This record gives sequence, C-alpha cells and structure tokens, in this order.
Amino acid sequence: MIKTRTFLKKYFLTFILSFGIAGMALAQQIRLNAFSGYVFDDNIDTYYNPTSYFNGTIEGGYQWGVGGEYLLENTKGVELKYLHRKANGSMEYFDNTLKNMDFDIGMNYVLLGGNNYFKIGGKVEPYAGAGFGLAILNFKDATSGKEATKTKFAYTVKLGTNIWISETVGIKLQADLLSAVQSVGGSLYFGTSGAGAGVSTYSSMYQWALGGGLTFKLGQK
Repeated sequence: MIKTRTFLKKYFLTFILSFGIAGMALAQQIRLNAFSGYVFDDNIDTYYNPTSYFNGTIEGGYQWGVGGEYLLENTKGVELKYLHRKANGSMEYFDNTLKNMDFDIGMNYVLLGGNNYFKIGGKVEPYAGAGFGLAILNFKDATSGKEATKTKFAYTVKLGTNIWISETVGIKLQADLLSAVQSVGGSLYFGTSGAGAGVSTYSSMYQWALGGGLTFKLGQK
C-alpha cells in the first residue's frame, strides 16, 4: 500500500509539472479538465460448478478526476487523466463451505487516450473518445484489515459534450465506461482474509458512469 501511495504521489507531481511546462509553452493548444460523477453498481461472478464459484456486487459511488489535454487540431485531442474512487463490495464464494466477505476497494486509473470533437457551431461541442492505461486497485478485508494491491490493464470509452459559458471555461457532460480487465478474483481478495479459497479465476470489472465537470482553455487560437 505504501508503494502504491508513493507511486501516485510521484505520478501527480510529474503530471502537474509536465502540463504546467507544456501549458506555458503551448497555451493555445492545452486544456485542463476536471471530472466528477457517479459510478453505478457492478455485479461480478465466476461459476464453474457448485463447489467452485464466486459472485457479488461492487457498489456504486462518487468518482473524481483530473486531466490534461493537448489539441493536435481543432477536432482532435490527446488526453492524459487520473481517476479515483472508493467503493464497498460484498462477495459470496465457496471454500469448502459457503462463505461471505465484505471488502473495501480503492480504484486509481491512469489513462491515455484521444478525443474526437464534432464542430456544430455555437457554444456546444460534442465529442467521443477512448483510451487505455492502468488500474491500480487496493482491496482491504473489512473485518481483518488485511490488504492486497494489484495493477491491471484498463480501458475506457466515452461520449460527452462541452458547453462553453465563456471563451475559456466550459461545463463538461459525460457518460463513460471504465473496465479493469481480469481484475477481481478469488486469489486476489479472498487471500486478504487468510482463506485458502479454491476459486482462483478472475472477472473483469466494469464501471458505467454519468457525470461531468469543467474544462479550461489555457489560451485561444
């Protein structure tokens, strides 16, 4: 857990410094984005037979994030962003006998992707985008306090629009899907409670989110 926090601190410092320098040099082509939204519940399960399965729910909740975007041209942008949220989970699994487990999970996404903007005139700027990167996940047994941390491949797809309320500030509305591939499984979080679970397979985690935020232009073309 300490290594994970150290990594995230280093990432934030590098992220802010890089875009700060780029922003001063190429202000006309840089946007800073702030994200805020709600993520819906995700049901996960793996079932092979009556003595080898798990199923449960990762609860929905609030998610926030920050991003920096470089516009290659008027309709194309490259974005690096960080997203974070905390969630509770409840799992049923079979390990000699039927068992239940509650856990806390911290989700940190570092994603690089692209946006395509559709110029329709006026103050409304629709866009679609996709990206990929890393999901840094920390699972904690709510009873014992034991933890397990894993880094998994992640991707995202999104649809949204910017509504510009001034020359430099816009309101962002967005719907997106985040997925941490093969991220939740018996050998990851069952082990945090000391249970030698027989289920060691993995299930991908999907997060459907609705929200928005703000976008800021650092300069004008």
